[in-house]
Amino acid sequence: MADDPRVDILLVDDNPGDVRLISEALEETEFRPGIRHAKDGFEAMQFLRRQPPFENAPKPAIILLDLNLPRKDGRAVLAEIKSDSSLASIPVIVFSGSDAPQDISACYALHANSYIVKPRDLTGLTETVECLTRFWLGCVTLPPDSGPRTWSSS
Repeated sequence: MADDPRVDILLVDDNPGDVRLISEALEETEFRPGIRHAKDGFEAMQFLRRQPPFENAPKPAIILLDLNLPRKDGRAVLAEIKSDSSLASIPVIVFSGSDAPQDISACYALHANSYIVKPRDLTGLTETVECLTRFWLGCVTLPPDSGPRTWSSS
């Protein structure tokens, strides 16, 4: 919605259980971001480039990106985002089940803004999502075209 004062987050993940849990955790934060979802890397790029069926998609303030995705994996999506001048300023937080050092290094080499290993339990997931939203939506100054803000700095 054009009138929606919330900041949008694009959640790119193919696991319905993770999508549900992460979305619920995001909705419980003080920032209550608008949550958009892409089920794979191909759909994420369609969304970001406003290609059909996403012609009216909002530009997300941040992207939560899983690595192991069908059709186009997270590394390829990250590389495309960071090489596209119209998308490169969007912070990309890799939110993956992988704690492999080579995955972490590869993502930072592709200019991920941060890399978080998905916690394996609900409490850890909730705490991690609260922490990342507090940092990315409460502390960080995002680019001016990333949507309106409705919270106070107090």
